[in-house]
Amino acid sequence: MAEKSSAQQFDQAWGSLKADRTVQFDFIKTPAEPKPPEWLEAIGRFFEGILRAIGRALQWLFSWMPDAPYARFVLGTLLVIGVALLVWLIVDRLRHDEWRLPWRRREGEAAEVVAGDVAWLPEEMPARAWLEEAEALARQGRFAEAVHCLLLRSVEDMARRRPDAVRPGLTSRELARSELLTEHARPLFAGLARTVEDSLFGGRPVGEPRWHEAREAYGSFALPETWRA
Repeated sequence: MAEKSSAQQFDQAWGSLKADRTVQFDFIKTPAEPKPPEWLEAIGRFFEGILRAIGRALQWLFSWMPDAPYARFVLGTLLVIGVALLVWLIVDRLRHDEWRLPWRRREGEAAEVVAGDVAWLPEEMPARAWLEEAEALARQGRFAEAVHCLLLRSVEDMARRRPDAVRPGLTSRELARSELLTEHARPLFAGLARTVEDSLFGGRPVGEPRWHEAREAYGSFALPETWRA
């Protein structure tokens, strides 16, 4: 009798639980994932074929290598360099419409650099104006600003007349090593740049003697004879 009562209680409890709508007993079947479009599968098969061909080619290449780890490493490195070079050639061709190797100049670039030896030269009238501006600062005892003025005006003139050669990220020290300058003009420009660097970044004061040295260097720098290669 007790067993029957327990069974009835269990049935009642189970019935109450089944009647509770907050409890889920039947799992909903998840819908099948939609099939990708045919064109996408075709692209996947195309790239799969390419990768399989590359894999077979690599397997064939490695089969000719001696069974040594260093040999496979060397071959893998050469392959990576070759792929990187090929990508660089393609990108450079798209950008400049010209095939060339990384270590070769583009056509006409070398001629432009040589022509730049005489193409950039401070014109007489602006150069006189810059000297007068710098001398006005020097008369006030602002020698560091006077030297900086000469350097800044020279760089501004370079950037205006040769924008391809003078990029915003270049420093005056890098400009002093530029092929835009002749061998005679380079040390004179470097002297101006060094004086400005010592003042701005090194905290060294610029006195009247250094100002006269900088002014004389700029005068030599601006003379046409300085630009003769």
